[in-house]
Amino acid sequence: MATLSDRLREEARRLGCLSLGIAHAEALDPEGARLRAWIDRGFQASMGWMARRAAERSDPALVLPSVRSIVVVAVNYFAGHRHSSASESAKLSRYAWGDDYHDIVLQKVERLAELIRHELPGAETRCYADTGPVMEKAWAARAGVGWIGKHTNVITRDAGSWVFLGSLLTSAELKPDEPAVDHCGSCRACLDACPTEAFPQPYVLDASKCISYLTIEHRGPLPAEAANQLNGWVFGCDICQEVCPWNRFEQPSDEPGFQPRPGNEAPLLVDLERLTETGFLDRFKGSPVVRPRYHGFMRNVKALLESLGKSGHHKH
Repeated sequence: MATLSDRLREEARRLGCLSLGIAHAEALDPEGARLRAWIDRGFQASMGWMARRAAERSDPALVLPSVRSIVVVAVNYFAGHRHSSASESAKLSRYAWGDDYHDIVLQKVERLAELIRHELPGAETRCYADTGPVMEKAWAARAGVGWIGKHTNVITRDAGSWVFLGSLLTSAELKPDEPAVDHCGSCRACLDACPTEAFPQPYVLDASKCISYLTIEHRGPLPAEAANQLNGWVFGCDICQEVCPWNRFEQPSDEPGFQPRPGNEAPLLVDLERLTETGFLDRFKGSPVVRPRYHGFMRNVKALLESLGKSGHHKH
């Protein structure tokens, strides 16, 4: 007879998830200690919420006191297209080509939570998709969904690292899966490819040097050295993932919301430079690109144009 875990896997497949894994809920050790050491080194840069809720991140019982199991799903978002290397084009991180992943992934996790509550009336659940104080990557590794690569992203054997994670904390006692095995070996491709040298050591990211952090989360002017190393990126950066050998196994996602919106694969810099605030909101509404807000995004566009020696063609 199918167990609840089997039914959850079946439902996850039906919902279009790449995989589902289960971990026994407990305080994260040594992951919690590594998080605190990372924060102590200031590698979270201006992301103050990382420190404010570090205790909850390290111990799921502080989020849901009755928690017994953590269910993690991976959702493939690879849209099968390539970035343009043309200098007149800008690059948006692949995950931002389509609709906002938070909503798409969270809906799937909430459906799984409904199944648990239906099968086990009275079971408690909490659902997250990069939205709460949960170390989703650590739980993905513990649940066997994938391992954390040297670039700090989760890598799956089936689809590489182009995945979003969703997590479900529940009071239900579910049989845990075997943790993932790290298959990075001696490879350093991601570490060596980073133009800003944002990895002080393998498995450690200094956000203050990361193009993705600088173009999305950082407020205020870009550091001068980073502004000249954007390599075409105006929102996020995929360099460390694009060079990963495991991404040879990438497969196109069948999630319609992750298909690129028109013009997002290779937006022309001159078009982006002309955007008014209203135009920016119209173009990127319901997509991750609104995260840095208009002024942050235009700062990135301007920095990229200046690094190419092309700024000032158009006045707003």
